[in-house]
Amino acid sequence: MLPFQIFMGEFTGSSLLILLGNGAVANVLLKGSKGKNGGWIVVAMGWAMAAFVAVFISAPVSGAHLNPAATLAFVLNGTVALTEAPLYLAGQFTGCMTGALLVYAAYQPHFNETEDGLANRSCFCTDPAIRRPYSNLITEVITTFVLIFSVMSLAKPEVGLGAISAMPVAFIVLAIAICLGGPTGCAMNPARDLGPRIVYALLPIPHKAGNDWAYAWIPVAGPVLGALLAVYTQQLIR
Repeated sequence: MLPFQIFMGEFTGSSLLILLGNGAVANVLLKGSKGKNGGWIVVAMGWAMAAFVAVFISAPVSGAHLNPAATLAFVLNGTVALTEAPLYLAGQFTGCMTGALLVYAAYQPHFNETEDGLANRSCFCTDPAIRRPYSNLITEVITTFVLIFSVMSLAKPEVGLGAISAMPVAFIVLAIAICLGGPTGCAMNPARDLGPRIVYALLPIPHKAGNDWAYAWIPVAGPVLGALLAVYTQQLIR
């Protein structure tokens, strides 16, 4: 793959992932939205369909990593060259930030009307239901392990995820969200959380909670550790 293809594939897929995934969250949480109070199942389905669209679109172009944890795993198992990793990461982080901006553009009047700062922030990044840092970290390790281990089982050597893998990935995301999403919202993706969190910090939303930088390391470190564990486990059982 050419460098431009890698970047644009990851940028486009990551933008769509956040636009649709966080769009589902905004639909459920923001005041005046037609999906208000739709509940976690709507959010879980929204993220699953976001994964389907993002993987289907970007897989033929870049292999559809869409996640620094996935890129790390594919580098470690030899699917992706280390020299290509920065292109994947750049596309993922800029794409996730762009997707967050598009969610804000689509729901801007609703952000202005929503006085609950936590609800506004939740449309960008994750936070724990019960704040216990190390328990929250373990949850993120577990959920990311399931995601990355499953994705590596689907991916073909030197190809990554083909477009045909979009539906299985959607079901994997749906299963994780429904079964394990309660404690932390299952970020499973450093770019998915950190990129939109930065955007949230910069946007002029009237009613804002704090940026919660004290928690921000967990949805970064947890997915990295989960990916490392997934690679190790895959190599162990080969």
